[in-house]
Amino acid sequence: MPAGIFNSSYYGKDYRASAALLRARRPYLFKNALTGIGLFSFCIGVYAFTIRAVGQDDFSDVVVPDAPVVKQQEQK
Repeated sequence: MPAGIFNSSYYGKDYRASAALLRARRPYLFKNALTGIGLFSFCIGVYAFTIRAVGQDDFSDVVVPDAPVVKQQEQK
């Protein structure tokens, strides 16, 4: 028995979803959309919190040297 998308009753020859597939997905559409919106909101919230937390650091405790010290080589 060959496997593939053309042997499925859920897809037509033009790769479009059939009426049976749309009917099978319909009960989960609202729940999946709500879950997706919730995950998206959580990710954006974590990103915004991280950017805000890092943006408050002024790095005043970091010591920056004035200029690099160049050592002269001994000449022979």
